[in-house]
Amino acid sequence: MELAFDGPVLEWRGPSPYFFVEIPESVCADIAEVAAMATYGWGVIPVEATIRGRTFSTSLFPKNGGYLLPLKVAVRKPLGLDEGDVVAVEMTISLRS
Repeated sequence: MELAFDGPVLEWRGPSPYFFVEIPESVCADIAEVAAMATYGWGVIPVEATIRGRTFSTSLFPKNGGYLLPLKVAVRKPLGLDEGDVVAVEMTISLRS
């Protein structure tokens, strides 16, 4: 399943800071339809995402009925992304056979 959306960068301040892209509700609804065919446990969904030409693998985090796309430091820092930035994301969810 291929998806494209724009979303804001959020910072979660726990013991160490983490950054995510918030996935819009309409896209979360599409993800929810295939979640059972994609998840490998705990509700996380493996994806390949591309932001500004940089492609990376990660897993979506379920949050309050929606999903967050984690931003790895190796992606976020070279692209200069910070909290509040809005980014265009292309994302592929691999469905289990």
